[in-house]
Amino acid sequence: MMKVDKEKCIGCSKCLDDCLVNDIIMVEGKAQIKNENCFKCGHCIAICPVNAVTTSEYNMDEVKEYKEKEFSISADNLLNFIKFRRSIRQFKEKDVEENKIIKIIEAGRFTPTGSNQQDVSFTVVKDEIDKFRELILKNLNKKGKSILNNLRPETMKFKKYAEMWMQMYQDYQNESVHNDRLFFNAPIVIVISANSSINGSLASSNMELMANALNLGVLFSGFTLRGAKDKEEVRKFLGIKSNKEIVTAMVIGYPDVKYFRTVPRKEADINWK
Repeated sequence: MMKVDKEKCIGCSKCLDDCLVNDIIMVEGKAQIKNENCFKCGHCIAICPVNAVTTSEYNMDEVKEYKEKEFSISADNLLNFIKFRRSIRQFKEKDVEENKIIKIIEAGRFTPTGSNQQDVSFTVVKDEIDKFRELILKNLNKKGKSILNNLRPETMKFKKYAEMWMQMYQDYQNESVHNDRLFFNAPIVIVISANSSINGSLASSNMELMANALNLGVLFSGFTLRGAKDKEEVRKFLGIKSNKEIVTAMVIGYPDVKYFRTVPRKEADINWK
């Protein structure tokens, strides 16, 4: 429940004006939250100039007062940071500290979600990463065989991937773990699931930025998603709830490669109206 401290409230109506669902009214010059249509977005908490709004739904100790020195980042630095990120496929044999894993997840937890659903879940695969690798490679091998056994003109574009998946599984069977082309010997994989793929994707993007800020490297593993798709044993292993879908699989570790510059991209496809 959202609550306004009437002793603190100065009746400025900023919370009322900013409430998307019109769930706040003024009573005798004080704001009052009806808690009828409220979906706990927290705008009223953030906008109140005298910190009069609280909620029993969440931990209010997490609320931070705005301080420019701690919150601001220049637009140019942010853009350069985004341009410099690379997908990493070379990792050091070094564990990722738990406090860094938590910060990465926090970046996902505080990413906005549609209607404040907060539906994004995180599965950190660390101790059982070898089991997870085997599970995904086994499924990719089956997919590869199925593709090659049913080649048609429209599926020819998948032939190279089918052959690659089967070879990856064969390498694993031969205990060629040093040739791991799925997780590239990274120490952890974080699997993001959500009711909404948009919510999960937005969270994943912020999580990658946080990982980069922590001097870690990330690979969004499309092969892992392929090996997990429609596989109940994978969902069970990861603890994915029945109402959620696997959105991304983030392979994370310390990079064993150094880049010196950004790379070019296509011109932006923009329509001005």
